[in-house]
Amino acid sequence: MAALRYAGLDDTDSEDELPLGWEQRTTKDGWVYYANHTEEKTQWEHPKTGKRKRIAGDLPYGWEQETDENGQVYFVDHINKRTTYLDPRLAFTVDDNPTKPTTRQRYDGSTTAMEILQGRDFTGKVVVVTGANSGIGFETAKSFALHGAHVILACRNMTRANEAVSRILGEW
Repeated sequence: MAALRYAGLDDTDSEDELPLGWEQRTTKDGWVYYANHTEEKTQWEHPKTGKRKRIAGDLPYGWEQETDENGQVYFVDHINKRTTYLDPRLAFTVDDNPTKPTTRQRYDGSTTAMEILQGRDFTGKVVVVTGANSGIGFETAKSFALHGAHVILACRNMTRANEAVSRILGEW
């Protein structure tokens, strides 16, 4: 390990690992920031990658967010009966500034909705899909649902709509 550091290399292959003296924290509304305890400063960008991150999704089942008397946010795990100041969702952060592809993406008649939506997060978005019980509408509704959107299926036939919902939930 000392040889790696002498050569200027880290002892890990993870670009998201924080340097010594740094800590990853979250705000009440889900933004990730970084605290440098050595210089006693904070910043929004990751110290190695320069990326901004945010937390996607709700707390895991059995967890609750609280605030102590000093205004500090902490998390309660009711299942394991413990508390922590570390947000349990930190392992599942998403980049706030995703890099755009350098070449233009081309789609044709054989491109699927899953391919078009790949890498996108629709958490918190509401999508209305007409004709969602079959064909292109069904595939589109399923793709949006699998990417975190709240999907409203607009269909003429309630029985077929319920069958489509069951099929989507079966894959989800």
